[in-house]
Amino acid sequence: MAAVVEVEVGGGAAGERELDEVDMSDLSPEEQWRVEHARMHAKHRGHEAMHAEMVLILIATLVVAQLLLVQWKQRHPRSYNMVTLFQMWVVPLYFTVKLHWWRFLVIWILFSAVTAFVTFRATRKPLVQTTPRLVYKWFLLIYKISYATGIVGYMAVMFTLFGLNLLFKIKPEDAMDFGISLLFYGLYYGVLERDFAEMCADYMASTIGWCSDSTSSASVAGALWERSRRVPTAKRR
Repeated sequence: MAAVVEVEVGGGAAGERELDEVDMSDLSPEEQWRVEHARMHAKHRGHEAMHAEMVLILIATLVVAQLLLVQWKQRHPRSYNMVTLFQMWVVPLYFTVKLHWWRFLVIWILFSAVTAFVTFRATRKPLVQTTPRLVYKWFLLIYKISYATGIVGYMAVMFTLFGLNLLFKIKPEDAMDFGISLLFYGLYYGVLERDFAEMCADYMASTIGWCSDSTSSASVAGALWERSRRVPTAKRR
């Protein structure tokens, strides 16, 4: 039977026909794997040039796409930030529903609901005096939670790599899954919170009239926070 498996596939179509005529029912699992492997090589024979072209096209596409993204960000930063923020916010929802990641879905819904309300308040005209304080407090809270979550996740991954999880009788795969999940949550919501905070700060600055090319979103947010704190104090006096 081994002689049947040793089929020469160099004969082109004839070799493929010989492989197709092999009776797989009488072969051992190892011999069946060898026949399937030979069939795959016979089927894809002569495709090396096409595969090389596909790799070159992929590399060229990545380079051109990166250059276009850089130019888009430099020439139209506002639209670039809006589109990338929307994609980063909405695209994970599809995979969450498809893969049934209900924990992520619940956290995403809570974060999206509160952030949508805060963003709605930040984009209103005229701007309410308490809105800068609300925006600052909410995104500062998310920043602290994301930072702490990322640190805990990183420590869990490092402890697992050093085998410290065995001291607590925790399986390595469980400890690694826990650490990577926390790292993902911290990075994802941290980046999302930063982009939403910059967008809200830009909207509030344009509403008040504090727009300038040299003014950053962080300085605008800090100034709005100080302004929202001083106004009620002045009224009480």
